[in-house]
Amino acid sequence: MGKLEDFYRGRVALVTGASSGIGRATARALAARGARVGLVARNTEALEELEGEIRAAGGEAVAVPADLSTREGCFRAAGEVRRVLGPVDVLFNVAGILRRAFLLDVNEADLEESWRVDAAAPLWLAQAVLPEMLERGFGRIVNVSSELGLVGGPSYAAYSMAKWALCGLTEVMRMELRGTPVRVTVVCPTNVRTPQFAEERAWGPVAGPAPEKALSPEEVAEVIIGAALRSPRRVVVDTPWGRFLFWLAAALPGIREPALAQAFRAVLGLRKGGWPRRAAGESS
Repeated sequence: MGKLEDFYRGRVALVTGASSGIGRATARALAARGARVGLVARNTEALEELEGEIRAAGGEAVAVPADLSTREGCFRAAGEVRRVLGPVDVLFNVAGILRRAFLLDVNEADLEESWRVDAAAPLWLAQAVLPEMLERGFGRIVNVSSELGLVGGPSYAAYSMAKWALCGLTEVMRMELRGTPVRVTVVCPTNVRTPQFAEERAWGPVAGPAPEKALSPEEVAEVIIGAALRSPRRVVVDTPWGRFLFWLAAALPGIREPALAQAFRAVLGLRKGGWPRRAAGESS
């Protein structure tokens, strides 16, 4: 048995966003290490398919369709996982909503959905599982943000706002939970080959690794489950060159904006036609 198998065997893990992409890969990786996995997302059919796959391989899982955009939905999902599998030992907040738009085109619905799912749901789920983690003397929380939760990118206003908030929430959790048996970390991946990345590219150009060089969900999932074991403050998941650039931007703040402008030059080029005279939805 390896360290991850020893750590996860028999533990209850709740994974949001488990119907596709990084969340689905994370759930599979946990089940392969012997964890009992609560699969939480909106897509009932995809969740039940994954539950069947895990059970067929000899694992234990439960599909819990849920709307994570409400506090009630988050508490209900956590309660159902507890009812079937037992108290949650490790919480993986993976679910995320990404809607691209330039500043004046961001609408209220997309902003609200991004904020609720990407930032508020991790807080609500933590509120649901933390009391028992503290009472039982063990707990891990892994929040999955993004590199766009560390830097701002044009056309990503709603997403970056929410993912920056998630990084901030992680820091608050770590400070408030110092000295307790519950540890918290945040994982910030670069481009990952997921259905969401395909939608992102359909909108327009993206920065970071090209699609053929983007990370696989499985690569990121391995980092995520390892992060719960080691519990560092933050993990940036990127190529070695990408991680170096993040380190350089932090060490030399003066190059940050010019470097970002260069990375997003293709996106910024879409604005060559000028700015609209009024924001979307503004009456004339």
